[in-house]
Amino acid sequence: MSDRPSPGPGFRLGAWLTIMFIRLMRWRLDVRGLDHVPTTGGVVVTFNHHSYADFAMCGWPIYRQRGRPVRFLAKRELFDRPVLGRLLRSAGQVPVERSSRGGRSEAFEHAVTALRGGEVIAVAPEQTISRSFELLPFTHGTVRMARESGVPIVPSVNWGTQRWATKGRPVRWLAFGLPVLIRYAEPIVVGADEDLGAATDRLQATMAELLDEVQRAYPERPRPGDDWWLPARLGGSAPPHEEVLRDHRERQDRWRGGDEHRSA
Repeated sequence: MSDRPSPGPGFRLGAWLTIMFIRLMRWRLDVRGLDHVPTTGGVVVTFNHHSYADFAMCGWPIYRQRGRPVRFLAKRELFDRPVLGRLLRSAGQVPVERSSRGGRSEAFEHAVTALRGGEVIAVAPEQTISRSFELLPFTHGTVRMARESGVPIVPSVNWGTQRWATKGRPVRWLAFGLPVLIRYAEPIVVGADEDLGAATDRLQATMAELLDEVQRAYPERPRPGDDWWLPARLGGSAPPHEEVLRDHRERQDRWRGGDEHRSA
């Protein structure tokens, strides 16, 4: 199997729509560190989950400038939508049933096979959008995926698209000219015998440092009364991170409870 798979028609259509949308909105993308993404061979690319466009900001430069199609792990609910689901399937994206251990295992095996075949798999290790715009706890699945397939992880972060659309806020269709910062860090190699928890902590620490850098380097500051998109840590009015963490842990407990009920 080639280690440089070609994009299918669904992916090319999705990429074209993304490019047209960025041009229409006149977003100002500042991309750095893309040379850390290898031009061939399997690789896991991680990104922070803070908006409904962050996945595209992670994958678009990789395809546009490195010529590599990107496959995302996405929640299965998106695949249930008639038009979007058809587009995602034709683009080769991977559905994940987050509330089911079996569903997560199926997606994991699918991703490992793709990585061994030389593909790029993009993952949001937080699994859900963080309303505080700080990183939520990472699952171990990302580093386990990289370890089992023997491929590197390229951490990435992007910042700015939460001002267009994020969880709990109306979409701002007139958010023209947004600055969007996109950064890729040096690859992380997970050792064959490395502890998954330690490797996950290493990945999250790398992304947290990179995220703080782009947040502080962002070229625009909130206007008075419009600082909801900035983390409380930096003086914004986004929900406090501890509150968001508490809600996240409660959701995780409910999912685990559902797994135990189904396996009983």
